[in-house]
Amino acid sequence: MTKQHKGTALVTGASSGIGAIYAQRLAKRGYDLILVARNAERLSELATRLTKETGRTVETVPADLGNKADLARVEAVLKTDRSITLLVNNAGFGGTAPLLASDVDKMQAMVDLNVTALMRLTYAAVPGFVARGGGAIINIASIVAIAPEILNGVYGASKAFVLTFSQSLKHELADKNVRVQAVLPGATATEFWGVAGTPVEHLPTEIVMQAEDMVDAALAGFDQGEFATIPALEDAGLLKAYEDARQALMPNLSRSAPAARYKAA
Repeated sequence: MTKQHKGTALVTGASSGIGAIYAQRLAKRGYDLILVARNAERLSELATRLTKETGRTVETVPADLGNKADLARVEAVLKTDRSITLLVNNAGFGGTAPLLASDVDKMQAMVDLNVTALMRLTYAAVPGFVARGGGAIINIASIVAIAPEILNGVYGASKAFVLTFSQSLKHELADKNVRVQAVLPGATATEFWGVAGTPVEHLPTEIVMQAEDMVDAALAGFDQGEFATIPALEDAGLLKAYEDARQALMPNLSRSAPAARYKAA
């Protein structure tokens, strides 16, 4: 049976790990693909395999999203390809070292990729989605977005940006038929950890999820209409309580006078 064609999904960081699994799962769901990553050889091998497995059209765009010219090329694809219905902002890298043991230039590169590239690609995609009557964005954040003490602070801050940016998009696009999902994985068995400075083999096995399981859970959350999906979280009430507390704060954050507890005795 032929799957219903769902348009084209552009997936960043698609040559391995979470991005490659998203590509495979989305192709099986009926999406054509545009795969973006630095490693052209890996991308080409994946595209060939997915086309053979699924029959979907798979294009590749070798690009380093930390490079302005490469980023601009991917932005242009998002602005001009009217078949695109889904953007998966997956590209990113992390760190595990504290400030005193980190290289600030590497931190800047992290912000360029995790924050700036994700923001620019989203800005490139959304106007077309709105003009065409709908679309979806899946932003891969991390549990460190709400627990920044766990790993490197710049990494946590970059993923907090992804979460809060996604919250704002959800609010702005609520009446535009554009879905937004933020995915907050915990430790996942990918090459990420080696790049970040702590090989995954050094982590307790009870906290490490297989990447296939993570992506399948995230897509189940997407199917269920979730905004924020934490694949490992068993009790959804905990996340609801977190959001309820945030909503309760909002009407009390800005007043014409300081709170009484800050007035001089």
